Amino acid sequence: MLAYARGLVYWHGRQRFCGLCGSRTEAGQGGHVRRCRNAACGTQHFPRTDPAVIVLIHDSSTRCVMGRQKLWPPGMDSTLAGFLEPGESLEEAVAREVEEEADLKVRDVAYCSSQPWPFPFSLMIGFRARADFGPLRVDPGEMESAAWFERQALRSAPEDKTLRLPRRDSIARQLIDG
Repeated sequence: MLAYARGLVYWHGRQRFCGLCGSRTEAGQGGHVRRCRNAACGTQHFPRTDPAVIVLIHDSSTRCVMGRQKLWPPGMDSTLAGFLEPGESLEEAVAREVEEEADLKVRDVAYCSSQPWPFPFSLMIGFRARADFGPLRVDPGEMESAAWFERQALRSAPEDKTLRLPRRDSIARQLIDG
């Protein structure tokens, strides 16, 4: 419920003007639509959701790949993720994002679950995928680092600046724990 409310409030704040003619908009239908006040335009605007994929890559053994962004707290690593591009399937987005962020080719991409992520308008669609164990090459424009992690190391993670996993209520953590 909080994610729903947060998403609508944020959307209303960002949709005060019509994207077609620039006139002010007003809320309608209990806040689920914004209408352009310009009678000549009258365009209706609806909340949008941007699909994003998030993936746990594993090597069919006891290892998985996680990456780190510069803005995260010290020691924080997580699964890889990114937004869909126009005309792209979910599976294609998984393969592209993993190749961009870690230079790995994935296979056996399988859907796991999803989670609304209203920061600002996202739906995180979770996957698992396989990749062959090998060196990772990180694009510094995408990630600060990426590495293979052993299952036992994750299970015994101290949850401090050495290794900090994503929040327990996140889809990233659900993928890792799974």
